[in-house]
Amino acid sequence: MSLYAAYAGNLDARLMTRRAPHSPLRGTGWLDGWRLTFGGEQMGWEGALATLVEDPASQVFVGLYDIAPVDEESMDRWEGVPLQIYRRTTVRVHTLDGDLAAWLYVLNDYEGGLPSARYLGEIADAAESAGAPHDYVMGLRKRPC
Repeated sequence: MSLYAAYAGNLDARLMTRRAPHSPLRGTGWLDGWRLTFGGEQMGWEGALATLVEDPASQVFVGLYDIAPVDEESMDRWEGVPLQIYRRTTVRVHTLDGDLAAWLYVLNDYEGGLPSARYLGEIADAAESAGAPHDYVMGLRKRPC
């Protein structure tokens, strides 16, 4: 098993059950020094795509999943790794049990552009269902789209 840090829409446990059915949720945590942002608007989807960038003044709420080897390839395909839309990177996640190394996906494009209202709503709903603090969820709901 490898440890995956889910953010944005992948915080939705129901969605992750479909994308990685053999991979249980371990818990939640925070990425200190990272910021949720958007980019890749020109890629043809409905608005810009969620990604993370390093930012010492920010933090991002994440869900932690023990990803089974059988689910890793399907996750990569879903996130567009073979098409070089996203790539994996390793980060340190702060949890109540201590810091853990995990991997996540970052967009292979520049920051910029706005997400659709629908997509931003799905991200906020996913964060709320994953147990993110109210002020974090409200910050997502108030973002421009």
